[in-house]
Amino acid sequence: MRPRPGAPGVAAAAALLLLLLLPRARADEHEHTYQDKEEVVLWMNTVGPYHNRQETYKYFSLPFCVGSKKSISHYHETLGEALQGVELEFSGLDIKFKDDVMPATYCEIDLDKEKRDAFVYAIKNHYWYQMYIDDLPIWGIVGEADENGEDYYLWTYKKLEIGFNGNRIVDVNLTSEGKVKLVPNTKIQMSYSIHWFSIFNSFMMVIFLVGLVSMILMRTLRKDYARYSKEEEMDDMDRDLGDEYGWKQVHGDVFRPSSHPLIFSSLIGSGCQIFAVSLIVIIVAMIEDLYTERGSMLSTAIFVYAATSPVNGYFGGSLYARQGGRRWIKQMFIGAFLIPAMVCGTAFFINFIAIYYHASRAIPFGTMVAVCCICFFVILPLNLVGTILGRNLSGQPNFPCRVNAVPRPIPEKKWFMEPAVIVCLGGILPFGSIFIEMYFIFTSFWAYKIYYVYGFMMLVLVILCIVTVCVTIVCTYFLLNAEDYRWQWTSFLSAASTAIYVYMYSFYYYFFKTKMYGLFQTSFYFGYMAVFSTALGIMCGAIGYMGTSAFVRKIYTNVKID
Repeated sequence: MRPRPGAPGVAAAAALLLLLLLPRARADEHEHTYQDKEEVVLWMNTVGPYHNRQETYKYFSLPFCVGSKKSISHYHETLGEALQGVELEFSGLDIKFKDDVMPATYCEIDLDKEKRDAFVYAIKNHYWYQMYIDDLPIWGIVGEADENGEDYYLWTYKKLEIGFNGNRIVDVNLTSEGKVKLVPNTKIQMSYSIHWFSIFNSFMMVIFLVGLVSMILMRTLRKDYARYSKEEEMDDMDRDLGDEYGWKQVHGDVFRPSSHPLIFSSLIGSGCQIFAVSLIVIIVAMIEDLYTERGSMLSTAIFVYAATSPVNGYFGGSLYARQGGRRWIKQMFIGAFLIPAMVCGTAFFINFIAIYYHASRAIPFGTMVAVCCICFFVILPLNLVGTILGRNLSGQPNFPCRVNAVPRPIPEKKWFMEPAVIVCLGGILPFGSIFIEMYFIFTSFWAYKIYYVYGFMMLVLVILCIVTVCVTIVCTYFLLNAEDYRWQWTSFLSAASTAIYVYMYSFYYYFFKTKMYGLFQTSFYFGYMAVFSTALGIMCGAIGYMGTSAFVRKIYTNVKID
């Protein structure tokens, strides 16, 4: 049959019209992209006891009320979800992309005796509920009982904080507030609020600062090399009359061993191990979804820490050997038990308080014995293997410059070039690069929130390493340019001072973001935050030192020394 005249033209016009209409199609959670003020759906999934994840019921099987919004533009259910028993129900909350919502009541529960009994049963059995925004799971707790188990309270206020990057939602955080006592024949108002914040801008700022610092440093070094090359062409009389200054003048002392080399090398080894543990655990969490099983994250971290003990021994032992240390067995013991002693000491101290309060957080005696056995029969032997390998493979001091027998006097310098000032200021920029992520990590530790955005955490870890190395290199350059060769401890501490700012932030979080009170909760919070901050500081210090060590070796290798 012959085609009708004009049919190809009609088909072409239809195809063109379709192409023009496609970009204007509304985006939603199926595409994971949104336009400003576009509808974002909060789905209610299941509710059930926290200690039995397989026992789940529909969210509205409990007498929760529904928001005022009755319809949405699309529904979300796939065959796989149906087979898994996932039954998403619309929450009725009106949410729009990048549109903040002030605290507002969305519905009211008329609490009769039957509804109260249902809530009390759920609270007694530690019921949690699950929601979804843009396929990102969110967990919240139904309520809590008082210490005597006589009165029961319902969380009535959902505080949602949603992070976005461009036109995509990348993180969602729920904070449950508004504790209301369950009393029959009363009305309970349910409320919510939503705050949107951009995550991408902070990363762009960090990348810009890193690029700016690198560019300035490279230009400055190029000028230094040109000046030193010109000095090499002078005769001895002109060189003596010239004004010599800068980092080249300390070439005979820059590779002098650090003070207290045994402690220093142990800290560097421990920091390298913590970095290895962080990297491996994040990768495993990205692959295996560790947040779905209780205690799986902690168990994985303990196993990985024990397995990476040779990393500690290798870097700590080789550094101690290069600095001329002779008590290598003592260094090995300190490096092996530095972090475990800090963690176990804090845990045992808090455990005594938990036992006094008859809290469920008390660690059983058998668990303590198991941890000690891991330290003595796994961590220590593996650390010994790493130490022997490090001393034999990279323990020889192959510095590009000879070390003078007599230390060079350190000249006076301006106050802001003193190592103590550099150390205090060095941690500000690394802390700024992880500031946003700290909130989510703290919330996963201390609030009803399960952390699951490990890909984002990997990006934060990479940026933290880059920023830390850049900052410590700049600090070391200024120090050496002032003819002060005490760069080892300065590079470590200037990066490790990030921990001070993190611990200071934990005070702000405790007083303004949590509802904790009492001796046990306070000691538990600040004790473990001290452990976390110290471990983070040791890791940052080791990263800063390793990067700075490579930088110092590089610049003195490229300069001709008489």
